[in-house]
Amino acid sequence: MELQLAGKTALVTGASKGIGLAITKELLAEGVKVVAGARTVGGELASLGVETVAVDLGTPEGPAAFVAEALARTGGFDILVNNVGAVSPRPGGFASVTDEDWLATWTLDFLSAVRTTRAALPQLVERTGSIVTVASVNASYPDPLVIDYSAAKAAQTNFFKALSKEVGPQGVRVNTVSPGPVSTDLWLGKGGVAETIAGTGAVGGDPAAVAAQAAAGSVTGRFTTPEEVAALVVFLASNRAGNLTGADIIIDGGLTPTI
Repeated sequence: MELQLAGKTALVTGASKGIGLAITKELLAEGVKVVAGARTVGGELASLGVETVAVDLGTPEGPAAFVAEALARTGGFDILVNNVGAVSPRPGGFASVTDEDWLATWTLDFLSAVRTTRAALPQLVERTGSIVTVASVNASYPDPLVIDYSAAKAAQTNFFKALSKEVGPQGVRVNTVSPGPVSTDLWLGKGGVAETIAGTGAVGGDPAAVAAQAAAGSVTGRFTTPEEVAALVVFLASNRAGNLTGADIIIDGGLTPTI
């Protein structure tokens, strides 16, 4: 399907690895110019030949600085993809989550998207652009193991639904994508969710067994790939989804049991 994105410009946060890197590649394949923001902009991201901005989006000033730099380099943009985020499993339970933990999660997993969107919105209104945010299935599938992350993602999907109602009449579409477990380092890498859970002695202390158990919770029996999430994000960003706004699209292999 021709997505009619060639010649557009997109901003992508958290673009150096995982889902963000896959989104950047997918946009490039569609002929989109990408400005990629990440704390670290080396490695594979640097090899793609995209505009990169090293920025800490977890600081109050980081998101606005990223958008300002992107605008200065490109002269304008049409798409914002809010992807940056992180999750820290809480095997010690709710009582182990400190105020500092809550604030760190809230800042990176919710406020970073709010701040980036606030800075980018005037340009998106001017160019009748679109916003796609990578949320999480945990917004509607709360898990005590990631209690603060689940709460932040629920706030995120609520916020973008509300925003879609405000800016829709101005031609800006706003949607979220909510993945279940994805085969990235966040889940499968060193210090990731599987290894952290295994460290509690679950499933014999084997990270691979933890991951297999998580995959078995989906009716497809596997994790979603970053590329599958990226394809959905890029479709939503395109005018092929021209009357789709205010939607949260779940991509979790059938993990969520509710309608």
